[in-house]
Amino acid sequence: ITSFQVYIIQVSVGNHQWTVKHRYSDFHDLHEKLVSEKKIDKNLLPPKKIIGKNSKSLVEKRQKELEVYLQTLLVKFPVAAPKVLSHFLHFHLYVS
Repeated sequence: ITSFQVYIIQVSVGNHQWTVKHRYSDFHDLHEKLVSEKKIDKNLLPPKKIIGKNSKSLVEKRQKELEVYLQTLLVKFPVAAPKVLSHFLHFHLYVS
């Protein structure tokens, strides 16, 4: 049985706030697309860790790192987020 961690990330854009839930692998897939399509720094995403990946302290640390990662992306694309990022953040559900 494989267990995995789902990260619940608070997203803020202007006056709008909501949460998104994704596995680390979802972040990795998003990052790969942004690196190839938008030339994002490949070192921006926190690294994948195997040992102790489900320890409470690591999960909390990675949660904060992933929040910073998403906020950094939103700052990088202030006018229009790339389609892949918009979909990842569920913009279509929250921003009218």
